[in-house]
Amino acid sequence: MPYLYELPTTGAVSFSSFIHDNSGSWTISIANATTARANLRSVLKESKRTEDGEKDYLKIIKTTDDYLPQLRAIQNCPIILDGIAFSWRSTLSSHTFTSSPRVDFPTLFADLTFSLLTLGFALSNLAQTKVVALGQYELERHITDAERQKKDQELNFATTLLCKASGIFSYVSEKVIPDWEHEVEGVKMSRDLAPDVKKEVVDALAKMALADASQLSIRKLLTRSAYDSTLSPGPPLPRSHPSPALIAKLFLNAAALYTSARSLVKGSAKTHSSNSDDDVNPELRRHLADESVFCSAAAHKWLGVDAGEAERSGEAVGFLRWAVAELEGLSKDRKIDLKTGKSGKAARKDRLAEDLDGTKTFLRHYQNMNDSLHFLPVPSNADVQALVPTGRSAVQVKTYDPPTPTFGPFSVEGLRRQAEALEVQGQDGED
Repeated sequence: MPYLYELPTTGAVSFSSFIHDNSGSWTISIANATTARANLRSVLKESKRTEDGEKDYLKIIKTTDDYLPQLRAIQNCPIILDGIAFSWRSTLSSHTFTSSPRVDFPTLFADLTFSLLTLGFALSNLAQTKVVALGQYELERHITDAERQKKDQELNFATTLLCKASGIFSYVSEKVIPDWEHEVEGVKMSRDLAPDVKKEVVDALAKMALADASQLSIRKLLTRSAYDSTLSPGPPLPRSHPSPALIAKLFLNAAALYTSARSLVKGSAKTHSSNSDDDVNPELRRHLADESVFCSAAAHKWLGVDAGEAERSGEAVGFLRWAVAELEGLSKDRKIDLKTGKSGKAARKDRLAEDLDGTKTFLRHYQNMNDSLHFLPVPSNADVQALVPTGRSAVQVKTYDPPTPTFGPFSVEGLRRQAEALEVQGQDGED
């Protein structure tokens, strides 16, 4: 399940208070930029007051998309900015949302960073709501092929949203934050107050979004076979089932992404202030930890199934025992009772219970096969670990392309005028 972000809020800004357009060329455009930002502020405040299931993430995405070309136009214009600063509330810190203070960040790069983060958060949240709405459709016994394919398309759409979010986070981490630091040397002092704008944390968000997308892509690969297995789960695999070795490699890559993201988040707290408010909130850290273990267990499960289908039953038992131990450890760590479901989030509990039951079913089958037919030695944990292959990517990042500024020298109109001026100069030279 994709991670669900708490969206930030921001203070009001009037660009005319900071920008001195002596020529008067962009007075109306600057006012339009202020209006676009006010619209973004308004939808974020509205979202804060709305229950999770009723938030309009599509509206937030559109409003942010409308503002970003205006912001880029102001960044590119040769106008005077006097002490401009932007107030944004951190939502990735260990503060609760209601008590986390707004922090003033200098320069236009601050607003660009938080606006892009907001866009990435909203895309991720829209993907999460789409997945929740779909439910476990592939396990519905009476679903038609047409209905399943339609929901497969919706699952693909959610995957694409997460790949776009990953691209935005990567752009912020690799381009915007370094440019911001280069422009203002003292920005690192402000960054200590919010993990949201630390390069390593945003890089972790990019990896997490891609890992979340990978899981949805894997699920899409398994929807047909999951439906075919509803009446008779476990071995033998239905003919519609994709290669277990491929599924294992895809899960291994997702697990590596979660692990890398978790390391970046941990490192961000060590390399900056030791203040607990500087740390990333526990829900995000828990998501990274849980999904890393879950994907690792899923990979080991499918490696075991692959070995079992190839009649390497001893190896199959070794991998499946490993997967069962990981899943049981995860449920114990999170205090999730797989029999009664009295605690923990419902979706996480259901998924863990289903995967643990399914993994145990495969384990019993291949254990019986090995004990009664093949009599192969079960490799040790160290030997099993040595058999783990390299992961494989299920999805790719959607590279973020910054929008064209709405006005100024790099807008469509500005470039047209520059081209006309060059053409006139060329004609004068010929004369």
